[in-house]
Amino acid sequence: MTEIIIGVDVGGTFTDIFALNEKSGTAEVTKVPTSRPDQSDGFLSGIRSLVNNFSDLSVVVHGTTAGTNALLERKGAKIGVITTQGMRDVLEMRRRDRPKTWGLRGNFIPIAERNCRLEVPERTLADGAIRTPVDLPAVRKAAQELLDLGCSAISILFANSYANSENEDRAVAAVREMWPNAHVASSSEILPEIREFERFSTTALNAYLQPEVSGYLNRLEKALSTGGFSGEFLIVQSNGGVMGVDTAAKLPIRTALSGPAAGVIAAGYIAEAAGLPDIITGDMGGTSFDVSLIANNQSMLSSQTSIDFGMVVRSPMIEITTIGAGGGSIAWVDKGGLLNIGPESAGSTPGPVAYGQGNTRPTVTDANVVLGRIDPENPIGGKIEKLDVLAASKAIETHVGDPLGLTAIEAAEAILRVANSRMAGALRLVSIERGFDPKRFAFMPFGGGGALHACAMLEEVGLAKAIVPRYPGVTSAMGCVIADMRQDFVQTLNSGVNDTDPAVIFEYLQNHVREGHRALDAAGTNFESRVTSFTFDMAYQGQTHTVNVPIDINVSNEVVAVPSLDQISNAFDLEYKKTFGRLLENGVRRIINIRTSVTGKRPRFDLATLAPKGGSIKQAFKGTRSVHFGDQWYDTNIYDRLELPVGAVIPGPAILEQPDTTVLIEPELVGRIDDYGNTLIERSKS
Repeated sequence: MTEIIIGVDVGGTFTDIFALNEKSGTAEVTKVPTSRPDQSDGFLSGIRSLVNNFSDLSVVVHGTTAGTNALLERKGAKIGVITTQGMRDVLEMRRRDRPKTWGLRGNFIPIAERNCRLEVPERTLADGAIRTPVDLPAVRKAAQELLDLGCSAISILFANSYANSENEDRAVAAVREMWPNAHVASSSEILPEIREFERFSTTALNAYLQPEVSGYLNRLEKALSTGGFSGEFLIVQSNGGVMGVDTAAKLPIRTALSGPAAGVIAAGYIAEAAGLPDIITGDMGGTSFDVSLIANNQSMLSSQTSIDFGMVVRSPMIEITTIGAGGGSIAWVDKGGLLNIGPESAGSTPGPVAYGQGNTRPTVTDANVVLGRIDPENPIGGKIEKLDVLAASKAIETHVGDPLGLTAIEAAEAILRVANSRMAGALRLVSIERGFDPKRFAFMPFGGGGALHACAMLEEVGLAKAIVPRYPGVTSAMGCVIADMRQDFVQTLNSGVNDTDPAVIFEYLQNHVREGHRALDAAGTNFESRVTSFTFDMAYQGQTHTVNVPIDINVSNEVVAVPSLDQISNAFDLEYKKTFGRLLENGVRRIINIRTSVTGKRPRFDLATLAPKGGSIKQAFKGTRSVHFGDQWYDTNIYDRLELPVGAVIPGPAILEQPDTTVLIEPELVGRIDDYGNTLIERSKS
């Protein structure tokens, strides 16, 4: 059997495929239009474009936006909630915030309708003591009422269940006996962590996604199996790891933002191999521009994020900032005469005006086409044979040029200037505004459109250089292949350090490690190694916000060594002083949550196998084309990027073309091909 690993990333416009042949060390890439409304069609057709028989595949790893899209578009399941008396409106009240700062009214609608949020008698106290045992007849009556209302998934959300899950466990068991499907879960199963709203929100959102995501994954798994596939089918998580399909179907909330997370993982791997420990990534697809920062080869992880207002997810995720500035983002002039980009996107259908599929409003891609930066004879994606430059120019002139008194060319430049400004703002947000000097960072663009804007980011933000991966258009798909398998666990302790029994800490950590290794074993894959890490959320008594404290704990043969209380206190002091510059005299240290991460390191492939074999600048040269930069046209050299040899130096202005993207090197900048086939873009020293 051929050892082929396939990574599939489904984006808003294109579905990207990266196929690695482990035996030959070669890779193939392709892009196909994302299918709607069922993304599985594009997923399968993309794989079929690279392999004839699914039996040739050993592993398929998928980064999916199915969950994210369902949340953003409010297209999840109708769900029911059974909760403690008096807590029916927690999901609606949130943190007493509102979508808009000013005004007396908000327009937030929770994902569970109020008539589908029912209360039952039960009460667990904050210390875990059960004051009122759960009323099981009331639970069964509520479940039947929710069934009659047409709910297809249900969440059991009880107060303080993180401290003692007995009432929730009994309620879940009773509901599962009568519920017609597997979409039943409790908050203590999904997130046994303090803070009611975040726990309720995460659990409810998980239920909201379960029918949609599990059905989608089941269709994919069945289609792959029917086609002869018998290998591993894995799903990328938001934390940058992967999980099995069974886990993903049970915990679909962990797939939110999984596609962008895969891109960050690949970017970090590529940058580390290239000797660049500090990078800012920019994933520009058809709909959005996703930015993330990697410092000292470490991705930034956030324990909580908001997918949209009021949709709070408390789960480890790679920190990604998203703005609506993709290639398909529509340019428009508001009533005040200001040029705007997005957030509305033309998507894959109908796509930019130049695609000729019915859209009449100009996009960022249309501006690049009109300025000569994209070859109209060879558009990426394979679906469109030729781009309509004239139609794109006319749309820009009508919708942007005429209202602003600009020619079509001037309007196209204005569109790119605004788009670049918005993208630069996102880069500053993750760097300067968080205390990082952009001069020490390189910018790594990927996605279909990112490499067209790399040079503009150097100028706008003051970055040191840019590094364009060998296959930037399918970097997220490559990340699917690279990602490790990871399981995260959390448990609230909420006690003073000196009041804590080390045996209790040991019991929780040991359970985490045991469950993590059990999940890795169930995946049926080979790992080069297994790594376990521990962090505690800690604070001084009276403080609301916590500090994330790494704790060095030895694990031998899946048995956890018990950390001493002094070790925990010293680790907190070190991290707190590093963060705030001082310690609080006589402050009482508290452990709020304990977190465990169990990671199975999957086999890596040598990025040097992607580097060009031979070739020459002369062979790669394709001719010249007039390209507009600033306020004038330049005769610009065009190259087949994949034919450029290692060490090739290409002065700007130049365009490097390949099937999945176009790399733009602006005047007074220079590109160089490194040992891995990446293109480094820097300011010319002459």
